[in-house]
Amino acid sequence: MKQELETLQEIRNLMENSSRFIGLSGWSGIAAGCIALIGASLAYPIVSGRLETGGYYSNPEIKTLLLIGLGTFIAALILAFIFTYAKTSKTNIPVFGKTSKRLTWTIIVPTLVGGIFLLKLISYGLYGLVAPGCLIFYGIALFATGKQTVNETRYLAYCEIILGCISLWKIEYGLYFWAIGFGLFHILYGARMWYKYDRN
Repeated sequence: MKQELETLQEIRNLMENSSRFIGLSGWSGIAAGCIALIGASLAYPIVSGRLETGGYYSNPEIKTLLLIGLGTFIAALILAFIFTYAKTSKTNIPVFGKTSKRLTWTIIVPTLVGGIFLLKLISYGLYGLVAPGCLIFYGIALFATGKQTVNETRYLAYCEIILGCISLWKIEYGLYFWAIGFGLFHILYGARMWYKYDRN
């Protein structure tokens, strides 16, 4: 009877893993967090200067902030792929399998919609809502992955959404919230992932 239960548990684990992408590397989260903190430090001189003058940005400053944001996103994405690919190569998890493709599309839709919405906010000069919007839409994208990845991702989603909602009432500290959400939270998430899934 005990052996039968163990066999059933193994079958259940295999079925669960086949429907989840478990190849995410803890180092991906840590690297993304570090990149986000670097991006925030680059944006800080511009943002802090605007706070002293009523929050009004010039076009060159907006373009610089957008480039910093885009560069941060691309760098984090590249590093995440490198670390995840390294992990999947060792564990024989297909990085371009059906599960990972489904996961990618699940994240792309809310991220793309959020990006369009945020660009529209910028066009109206509503810069204070950009950081909260980034956190909220990113949290929604993570939450949408649901059962397609590990439980820690869902916890990160809750944290990002809650932090984004709180920052709506403290928009003057948007960059700090952004740094906490994309920087500190990612580093903590990555460290947890590494400790639980990667270290052995």
